[in-house]
Amino acid sequence: MASSLPFFDAVKKRRTYYAIDSTSPIPDSRIQEIVKYTILHTPSSFNSQTSRAVILLNEEHKKMWDVTAAVYKQQLSPEKFEHANQRFQGFRKGHGTILFYEDTDRIREFQTKFKTYEDKFPNWSDQTSGMAQYIIWTALEAEGLGVNLQHYNPLIDVRLETEFNVPSTWNLKAQMVFGTPTSGPAVPDEKKPFDPIEDRVKVYGAQ
Repeated sequence: MASSLPFFDAVKKRRTYYAIDSTSPIPDSRIQEIVKYTILHTPSSFNSQTSRAVILLNEEHKKMWDVTAAVYKQQLSPEKFEHANQRFQGFRKGHGTILFYEDTDRIREFQTKFKTYEDKFPNWSDQTSGMAQYIIWTALEAEGLGVNLQHYNPLIDVRLETEFNVPSTWNLKAQMVFGTPTSGPAVPDEKKPFDPIEDRVKVYGAQ
C-alpha cells in the first residue's frame, strides 16, 4: 500500500479540486484497494468499526449524480435547480464517487454493550468517518487524482439505498467525487489563507 508521496507531503498536497474529468491515472483496482485498506485500518472507539463505503465508478458514478439531480429537481424551484444542476453535471464529469456511511446497527450494538458511553458513540462514529474520509482523500490525491467532498444527504439517501442496494441501517455522511484534475485546486496554493499557528496550538512542558 505504499504511496507515491511521503506522508506529510501528501497531507500538504491534499486540496479541493472541482475541475476533473472521467479518466484516472490509476486503475480501478487500486482505487478499491485504497478504500478497502482505509476502512479496514481507520481507528474507531472501542474498535467499533462503524464505517462503511460504497464505491461507484464510471457509469455507476454517473447514475448516482443523475439520481441526485432528479431528487433535487423535485425539491427546488427551476431557478435554483438550474444553478444546482451545474454543480451536479460538474461532479458527473468525474471518474467516480465514494459514498461514506456509518452503520447505525453497529453503533447501537456498542451503545448497548457500553452503557456508560451510550451518548458518546454517535459522535465517536462521526469522528471515525471523518478520519476515513481524510485518509482516502489524501491517498487518492497522492496517486494523482483530484478530489472534492459533497454533502447532499439526507435528501438523496432513500434513492441511493434503492439504486445501489444499500442497507437502510447505513447512515450516509458524505459523497467524495474524484477524477483526473483538468486545472489547479479551487483555491490556488499561494491564495490559501492560514491563521497564525501560534493562535491554534498551545504547548506546555516541551524540553
